[in-house]
Amino acid sequence: MTLKLCGFAVSNYYNKLKIQMLEKGVAFEEELVWTGPPGSTVYQRSPMGKVPFLETPQGVISESAVCAEYIEAAYPQHPLMPQDPFLAAKNREIIQYLELHIELVARELYPQAFFGGQVTDATKERARKLLTKGVKGLTQLVKFSPFIAGDQFTLADCAAIVHLPVAVMACKAVLGEDLLADLPVKEYGKQMAERVSVQKVNADRKVNAELMAAKNAKPA
Repeated sequence: MTLKLCGFAVSNYYNKLKIQMLEKGVAFEEELVWTGPPGSTVYQRSPMGKVPFLETPQGVISESAVCAEYIEAAYPQHPLMPQDPFLAAKNREIIQYLELHIELVARELYPQAFFGGQVTDATKERARKLLTKGVKGLTQLVKFSPFIAGDQFTLADCAAIVHLPVAVMACKAVLGEDLLADLPVKEYGKQMAERVSVQKVNADRKVNAELMAAKNAKPA
């Protein structure tokens, strides 16, 4: 059985895993799976009803961090984590900061930034406060020399390239300022856009975004 990535290509976390597998040369298939309300069939494969998840020869794995660790262990060719335990831990540390202190906070702004909704002033101020703190912390960890953790492309880059630009867009759209301005996100994005894996993911994301828009526009 070929490894199967399940979810949709607008998801940052789906694309993180997709870039990882493309960079490593792992053979995989994709299955379009939308999230749904409790009781929908997705809960039979992903206990919290979340995407992405992986279908492996042994069974299903959910949560993108766990999926990424599985991919690295099961497909050791072209490793994207340093062999040195300390450097590997620092790589994971960057990913944790990106996802817990940047993406998860910026996500509170997504309804207004991308989906035509509104967020409260209290939500905006909370996001502003937490993002300012998160960016300050992340800045102490990253290198951008030229990759986010140093001179090698790693799993941290798979996360950074999908999370940082979206966080910047959300901040500008909702808060009216770029709270990540101290990080070279634009330059880093241009550099990463030269990679075949990122080009593939960006093209597929655009197609999937159009499909999602058409899906959401259909009357209930």
